Amino acid sequence: MAKNLVIVESPSKSKTIEKYLGKDYKVVSSKGHIRDLATTGSFGLGVDIEHGFQPNYVPIKGKTSVIKELKKDVKDSDMVYLASDPDREGEAIAWHLKDALGIKDKNYKRVLFNEITHDKVLEAMQNPTVIDDNLVKSQETRRILDRIIGFRLSKLLQRKIGAKSAGRVQSVALKLIVDREREIEAFIPEEYWKIIAIFPEYEAELFRYKEDDIELHSEDEANSVLDALGEDYTVESIEKKEKARKSKFPFITSTLQQEASIKLGFPARKTMTIAQKLYEGIDLGTETVGLITYMRTDSIRLSDDFVRPAMKYIEEKYGKRYLGYVKQAKKTDNVQDAHEAIRPTSVLRDPLTVKQYLSNDEFKLYSLIYKRTLASLMADATVNQTTIIFDNHDYKFKTTGSVLLFDGYLKIYQDYESNEDKVLPEIGDHEVCHTTNVESSQHFTQPPARYSEAKLIKELEELGIGRPSTYATIIDTIKSRDYVTLEDKKFKPTTIGIETTDKLQEFFSDLINTDYTRDMENDLDFIADGKLVWNEVLQKFYDLFEPRVESAFTDMEKKKPEETGEICPECGNPLVIRKGKFGEFTACSNYPECKYIKKEEVAVVEICDCPNCDGKIIEKKSRKGKVFYGCNHYPKCKTAYWDKPVDRKCPECGSMLTEKNHTVKCSNCTYEEK
Repeated sequence: MAKNLVIVESPSKSKTIEKYLGKDYKVVSSKGHIRDLATTGSFGLGVDIEHGFQPNYVPIKGKTSVIKELKKDVKDSDMVYLASDPDREGEAIAWHLKDALGIKDKNYKRVLFNEITHDKVLEAMQNPTVIDDNLVKSQETRRILDRIIGFRLSKLLQRKIGAKSAGRVQSVALKLIVDREREIEAFIPEEYWKIIAIFPEYEAELFRYKEDDIELHSEDEANSVLDALGEDYTVESIEKKEKARKSKFPFITSTLQQEASIKLGFPARKTMTIAQKLYEGIDLGTETVGLITYMRTDSIRLSDDFVRPAMKYIEEKYGKRYLGYVKQAKKTDNVQDAHEAIRPTSVLRDPLTVKQYLSNDEFKLYSLIYKRTLASLMADATVNQTTIIFDNHDYKFKTTGSVLLFDGYLKIYQDYESNEDKVLPEIGDHEVCHTTNVESSQHFTQPPARYSEAKLIKELEELGIGRPSTYATIIDTIKSRDYVTLEDKKFKPTTIGIETTDKLQEFFSDLINTDYTRDMENDLDFIADGKLVWNEVLQKFYDLFEPRVESAFTDMEKKKPEETGEICPECGNPLVIRKGKFGEFTACSNYPECKYIKKEEVAVVEICDCPNCDGKIIEKKSRKGKVFYGCNHYPKCKTAYWDKPVDRKCPECGSMLTEKNHTVKCSNCTYEEK
């Protein structure tokens, strides 16, 4: 029996780590959080506001059996290693495990796995620490804040305008999208004209008249310039200079999400899911190993343990000239430098050497991370840029060319950054070039672009709102609540999204905004650093927030239901569209005096003949809206299936075959076909 118990979050990670530690260790998984705030007490918050915001934790639904099993494992062990993820959320999970499982101080150690590789796991086990109470309190404060704001504002909006939810960061992200849409709607395009002189090997654009920049706002203005031009273009100046094209920093959580969105077309949720798997461990045949370091980080720091072999690898493979330097960035107030940038765990695991063990998407993301990390340690690319200015009757035209002199980091990163040479012909000082091919074209200024997922993440990060590890969830939430739609992969707010933002701004403009949300993130950091007391921060917030909520419940006007144009057949009042637990329905506006509900006509979708009577199997919906398939002679015939029937019988027992996820199975026996 193993006397050492290691508890991690992920089942797949537990298998990997157990192989490294050997028979003296048992490694089990908590499968994430085991407890959360209850939904009892004042406003269902699960928090005792009157006594210092003390939280009331209960097991998460479905985790009771997990807790029971973990308690048994703890009882059979002498030492418990709490090895949840190395961030605030992971620290909180470690504390919940210790508290819920009744682990004594002398019987536990906290270990942090920044990467799941044999040597690093053993190193972490040899250097354990204890739970950081300040990090736990910071996470706990965030959870209580989100619970108070989410529950109170969601209830308010559901009652007043039929919106589904609100949140501390979610509502600010939605406000950014709504504000951008209003900028677009208010934008007034301005006309402008371009004039281009076209030569056989290049083009030159008008940009100045004498010493002043020129702007043309009408066709008449453009034509007056065309009339003044001759066919001779005299070279006024030629400027040639070398410019460095600097390599990028290695990935942090937000920049990985942005780059994967732009270069690979991955939503943030998909990026983080794949990165989690790459971190937890991949079976490479001879070993199971994590391919990347922990993917929730704000730091661009790379450890010396990685940099030294990486520099040697670059020199040996590409030459000494390609060696760069370790980039350092100034630490901003909103950066946690607890662990490294996202990087490969070994520079020797070139993407092509592990491709056969990865799915297509895993390979794409691992390649991006691997090449970005190496590129960050390589020399800058060098470009020779040439700018030529021509004069034609005091009208100045400019053309620019560039030639790559040294590819530097582009040697490895060229798949993700375009670099096309634009070669200009050799032209001498004061040389006169000739053309009569001059074109004018009409243009209009464009409104600011809607946010793509990558641009929204970038904006949230720059504003210091939320944490990069939460951005995927935030984006999923505003999409699932129907607050936004996607047009050309860009966010457009819906009517209910705009109404939600407007109502929140009417009553909570000083709380639901970028400044307050950023300041609250800073306060959470101060709690993590032991510089602020967690429940004092909550009390200050609550004293400001709760009176506003009470006022809004009284003063916010309730949105009237939308009329359908039909009249109630029972009382003559208008019929309206209402929202219920299972979606929209049509009912009388005179409720509760009149309880008439219109029965919706549903198109019958016939699937096949019923095997037990002369009826038809049709598509139906349960009371909770779940699709199933049953006989149209119900209740006389109670034949029903959750999976879609196939119009043929099982070759082994003669029962109905059904299909789910492209797999056909018998509804009665074990027969299966793909």
